[in-house]
Amino acid sequence: MKPLKFDPSNCLISYDLTDYQKIITDIHNDMHTFKSEGNDFLGWLNLPVNISDDLINEIIQTAITIKDNFDTVVVIGIGGSYLGTKAALDFLDDNFITKKTEMIFAGHHLASDYYVRLLEYLRNKNYCLIVVSKSGGTTEPAVAFRILKDNIVKKYPDDYQKRIYTITDPSSGLLRHLTDTEGFKSFNIPSDVGGRYSLFTPATLLPLACAGYDIKAFVNGAKLAYLDLLSPDLLSNDAYHYALLRHLMDNSGKTTEIMASYEPRLNSFSEWWKQLFAESEGKNHRGLFVSSVNFTTDLHSLGQYIQDGKRIMFETIVLIKQNALDLKIPFDENNFDQLNYLETQTLRTINKAAYLGTLQAHTDGGVPNLVFELDKVNIYCFGYLTYFMMKACAMSSYLTKVNPFNQPGVEEYKTKMFEILGKK
Repeated sequence: MKPLKFDPSNCLISYDLTDYQKIITDIHNDMHTFKSEGNDFLGWLNLPVNISDDLINEIIQTAITIKDNFDTVVVIGIGGSYLGTKAALDFLDDNFITKKTEMIFAGHHLASDYYVRLLEYLRNKNYCLIVVSKSGGTTEPAVAFRILKDNIVKKYPDDYQKRIYTITDPSSGLLRHLTDTEGFKSFNIPSDVGGRYSLFTPATLLPLACAGYDIKAFVNGAKLAYLDLLSPDLLSNDAYHYALLRHLMDNSGKTTEIMASYEPRLNSFSEWWKQLFAESEGKNHRGLFVSSVNFTTDLHSLGQYIQDGKRIMFETIVLIKQNALDLKIPFDENNFDQLNYLETQTLRTINKAAYLGTLQAHTDGGVPNLVFELDKVNIYCFGYLTYFMMKACAMSSYLTKVNPFNQPGVEEYKTKMFEILGKK
């Protein structure tokens, strides 16, 4: 059984899948024969079945070395170089259990206060760096690496090289040159895999292994998604069905897609999803604007706009079918809060009622809802979910007639920033 179920029954539009099968099939065939625009960055497509056992075992052994020697890992990266890792860690997190290996993120912004406090915090930590950057020249992680490398060299002058791990291009770029010069332990991001599609490369696999998670199960979840999505048939390929509905929503005037979940553990997944779709699809004045909410919290803020604001949006909901833990509502003799009617209920059933009530209210109010239900909270299911979304994103981008793998708009702000800073 598939670990991810797709329910489009509340999409509020009429369509016939057979009308779109040919264009979907043509795009699929071009992707899988590497004829699509941006085909030099389609290496992620077959990665779950192409990644070698030797590489996975090397990553696991390196993670064991890191866990045995350091209590803190600072992961430096921005965009796809860190969001996938953070999404996985937050999804799998046990929240209140202290971890043996602490994971800290840097390089995803330029806020000075954060780095001053980080350096102070690391003063009494035995730490190492994992630096993730395809080029080594992206400003935010490059600045963070310079600051933290300077700190680690001063703190551990005799063995700092053993405390720096790099994940970068196999043959070119500033970070590759520095890695080869300094002799850092290094892993490659394949040259045909871009940052936001690098989830099943060492960029994410090494930090996850350091955090103690089973990366073989993660890759196996992606393998199943790869196999489930090999056919272009819209009746069986839910990723393509989802991509098509996004396209039809856009054409019908629903120009904003909101990712919604009812579990805080999915918040960082929503951030990863936003980067994936926005940076892949938002080009040439095209593409849906993507945002996210966490329910029920945001039902008391953005929920008002979704219910009664402009009818320009639709929601994509991600639910979790089975939670390992649940809590029964206790009986109170005084019933001061008038909640004794819930004494036979659990938090899970109340949360589900909130979802069903919101689904009905929003769809009655003219907001289409596309619903995904993930089977369990585990790394296997998360591997399936994320590969599924990457495949859907590529198809959606091609339907929008843009290259999913470049980001020309990102380069614009860099150019202006470099001019202001006086870079020649």
